[in-house]
Amino acid sequence: MKLGKKPDDVELLQKLTAEQYAVTQLGATEPPFSGQYCDHHDQGAYHCICCGELLFESATKFESGSGWPSFASPATEAGIEVRQDKSHGMIRTEVLCGSCNAHLGHVFSDGPQPTGQRYCINSLALDFSPEFDMGQSIEAGEG
Repeated sequence: MKLGKKPDDVELLQKLTAEQYAVTQLGATEPPFSGQYCDHHDQGAYHCICCGELLFESATKFESGSGWPSFASPATEAGIEVRQDKSHGMIRTEVLCGSCNAHLGHVFSDGPQPTGQRYCINSLALDFSPEFDMGQSIEAGEG
């Protein structure tokens, strides 16, 4: 799948694990401290596991202690969308892929300065690319 192409359900079911599908398509959350990118410190970029959209750069990743990868800001404004989430008896701000609408996690206002934001993202929604160049297009799943 090329960057920006919204995969259909058949493609996603073939490409993703059951856990990745549950997180990205059904809004599930992986258990805290279980994701492969929670304690990940390599330099590069994080992309949407579904479509390859650039989401976050390693330079904005920080240790929040929350149990999920946390980022101070997205790589680009177009890379993500946000919307109000009233599930589980809470009001939160959900983070979605700006290209394919996959559920990524939530954003909170308790992050480091200068943004003050903590994008709390499920590892299962991410693919990592160790070498990164702004504007680069990748094949989803290659990283």
